[in-house]
Amino acid sequence: MLEPGFQHRFAVRDYDLAATLGCGQAFRWCEIAGAWEGIVDGRWVKLRQTEADLILATTATPQRDWGWLAEHLQTNADLACVIATFPDDPPMRAAVKHCHGLRLLRQEPWECLASFICSSTKQIVQIRQIIALLSERFGESLIVPPGHAPAFAFPSPERLAAASESQLRACKMGFRAPYLHETARTVASGELHLVELHSRSCANARVKLEQLPGVGRKIADCVLLFAYGFQEAFPVDVWVMKALRQLYFPRRRPTLQRLRGFSETHFGVNAGYAQQYLFHYMRTRDRGKK
Repeated sequence: MLEPGFQHRFAVRDYDLAATLGCGQAFRWCEIAGAWEGIVDGRWVKLRQTEADLILATTATPQRDWGWLAEHLQTNADLACVIATFPDDPPMRAAVKHCHGLRLLRQEPWECLASFICSSTKQIVQIRQIIALLSERFGESLIVPPGHAPAFAFPSPERLAAASESQLRACKMGFRAPYLHETARTVASGELHLVELHSRSCANARVKLEQLPGVGRKIADCVLLFAYGFQEAFPVDVWVMKALRQLYFPRRRPTLQRLRGFSETHFGVNAGYAQQYLFHYMRTRDRGKK
């Protein structure tokens, strides 16, 4: 039997931790002095990429099994095989070169769903602030290293359903507060079982998610891709729309419907992965760094 430990080394290949955690697919990771601190499955975690092929993970409590973190980070995914399915065209080659090593995380469905409901029309820094306030005010306190600032788990749907709309608005949610409140109630009451969506087709699961208040096609596709691993889900937000129009239709003005049809046929079986590369490439290509 393995002895419990506070640290674990993940041997990785083609993994860029900074691009993966900072590319806008998740909102609870914060870079501090060259390391990344976040909350995964109710645990405080610090990650540092000490070498190109090694990630050092540290927790505040001893762990016997690190599978939960390997699953979240997708350390065992064969990125070369994924990229081999991308279309071999100039925009995609440029995005892969710029974002080399970016992985898709596998997130917990409820936190992912709630986070993207909060994300509507917000910038990433603002979304992180909303999530931090929700967790601080409604989440359970977590064990952290001695002397470290307090950390909190993301609140359960039951806890948010029990909160008032005004309490949620106080977390800088604005018009998103009633959407999150009603969705939390729907999940807490058992009207929607998020675990059950794993067994559905992508299209069928999308229909169920879009029945929730405040959840349109883009938010549903984010949840399908980042929480459930449906690679055919291709979220189209402002940045992805900009990427598709500038990189693939530079002299035309295709409609959103046309762009969706293009994305469904052009990017292959790992279209969702390709989408995140285009998204991060478009946001960061002019900064000189990721």
